[in-house]
Amino acid sequence: MNERLALAHSPVVSMDAITKTFPGVKALDQVRLDLYPGEVTALVGENGAGKSTTVKVLTGIYRPDAGTIRIDGKPVTLSTPNDASNAGITAIHQETVLFDELSVAENIFIGHAPRTRLGLIDRAEMHSAAQQLLDEIGAPLNTHTLLRDLGIANKHLVALARALSVDARVVIMDEPTAALSHKEIEELYALVETLKTQGKAILFISHKFDEIFRIADRYTVFRDGAFVEDGLVTDIDEDGLVKMMVGRSVDQIFPPRQHKIAEDVFEVEAYEHPTEFADISFSLRRGEILGFYGLVGAGRSELMQSLFGITRPSGGACRINGTPCVIRSPADAVANGIVYVPEDRGKQGAIIGLPIFQNITLPSLGRTSRSGFLKIAEEFKLAREYSTRLDLRAASLDQDVGSLSGGNQQKVVIAKWLATQPQVIILDEPTKGIDIGSKAAVHAFMAELAAEGLSIIMVSSEIPEVIGMSDRVIVMRDGRIAAEISGRDLHPETLVRHAAGITTTPQLQEA
Repeated sequence: MNERLALAHSPVVSMDAITKTFPGVKALDQVRLDLYPGEVTALVGENGAGKSTTVKVLTGIYRPDAGTIRIDGKPVTLSTPNDASNAGITAIHQETVLFDELSVAENIFIGHAPRTRLGLIDRAEMHSAAQQLLDEIGAPLNTHTLLRDLGIANKHLVALARALSVDARVVIMDEPTAALSHKEIEELYALVETLKTQGKAILFISHKFDEIFRIADRYTVFRDGAFVEDGLVTDIDEDGLVKMMVGRSVDQIFPPRQHKIAEDVFEVEAYEHPTEFADISFSLRRGEILGFYGLVGAGRSELMQSLFGITRPSGGACRINGTPCVIRSPADAVANGIVYVPEDRGKQGAIIGLPIFQNITLPSLGRTSRSGFLKIAEEFKLAREYSTRLDLRAASLDQDVGSLSGGNQQKVVIAKWLATQPQVIILDEPTKGIDIGSKAAVHAFMAELAAEGLSIIMVSSEIPEVIGMSDRVIVMRDGRIAAEISGRDLHPETLVRHAAGITTTPQLQEA
C-alpha cells in the first residue's frame, strides 16, 4: 500500500448524503465523495450513474435537495458557480467553453481580469499574470495568441490555466484526454503530477481504465445515482472495478457472435477525395461487422462522411446489391439504405433542444405522417419501438435529449437511423466517451443487428473493440488502405504496425 495514502489526513472537500432529484429521476441518492489534498480521486460509473450531476453540485450549478458539503470540515452552501469558485473549486470539462476570438490571456482572466485604479482592465498585469500561470503548468504559449490559432491540446492548457487563475484548491477534470493525442496525454499526466505536488485535490472522471490505473490514487464508484464503494486504486483491479460499476465481468463486454455473413451488399471502388483519401476499394457483406482502424489523420471519418454524402468524392464508384448508386447528399445515402452515426453525437448526431421522440423520428417522417400532417401517436409508437430495443434510459420520450447522459444520447442517435430501416449503418466511434456499461449495451445490439442481416461499418480507435467486434478490419494510413486483416492475423501488434507504416517484421532473438 502506498504509505503516503495510508497517512491519516483530512479531505479538502467532503460530500455526505447528497441527494438530487429531477422530475421523474433521482439523479443522486445519498452519495458521498471525499477529495484529498495532493491526490487524484477517480470517479467511476456508467453514464447515468450521477457523475455529471455530482460535478454540477460541486461547482454550484445545481443545489442539492439534501445532504452536506464540507470544505476543510466546515459545512458550506454552494448556491452559485461564484460560490464554488470563491471556495477554490474549479472544473475543466470535456468540451470546455473558450472564446476563439479572444487572446490566451483574455480567456484565462475573462470575468476576473485585474483592474487599474480607474477600473479599466490592466492589460499589462493580465498578460504578466497569465504568463506566470502558463509557466507554472509548463505551457509554452504566447499570451497574445488568439485562441482560434491553437490546437485542441493547447486549448486544454488554456482552460487549465483559467481554472488555476482563481487559486483553485480542487480541480475537477472531466474526460480531459478525450481529444488528445498520445503525446499530449503524456504531457497531461505530467501536469497532473505537478498539481499534486502543489497540494491540489483532483477529481478525475474518465471511462478509460488505463488512465484510472495510471494516474489515480483513489477511486469512488457510483451506480444508478448511488454510492457503491471507494478505496485505494492499489487495492482493486479492472475486473473488480467493472463488477462494482455494472455487475458484469470484463469477459462479457464483447458478446458472442452468430456468424451468418452472406453476399456483398455494399461495394466501394477507387474512391478518392482531393485532400482526404485516395484509391479506396472494399466490400461489405450482409450480416458483417467491418472494422476500420487507423491513427489520427488516417482519413477514416472523412471517408465515411463522403460515403454518406456530406462531402463529395473526386472519383470512384459504389454499388448497393450490385446496382450502381450515386451519393451526392445524405438524402441520397438514406434513400440507398446507407446511414451514418457520427463521432460527435452532440453537434452532428442529436438535436439538442428537441425531445427524444422527435430526434428518433426526424428522418422517418414519411412513416409517421398522413397527407402531410404529422401523427404524434405514430411518432411516439416508432420512437418507443426503437428506444425499447436499445434499452434507452430516460424519464419519458418527451425529455430533452440534451438532458441525457452521453451513452443514452448515443442510443437516441442510433435509434434515429435504425428507424429508417437501412441496409448499411456506419458507426463512427460508436462508444467514444460512454461508460463501460453503455459500451456493452451498444456492442450487444451491434451483434444482434448483424445477426439480423444488417451490414455494419465500425470506425474505432480502441483496439480491443476493433478486435472484439469485427469480422474483418481495414487499416487506413495517410488516407489510403494499408491492410485488410481477418482471422488469426487479427492481433493488436499487427493493427498498430500497419497503421504506423512499420513494414519490417520483428526479429526474434536467438537463444
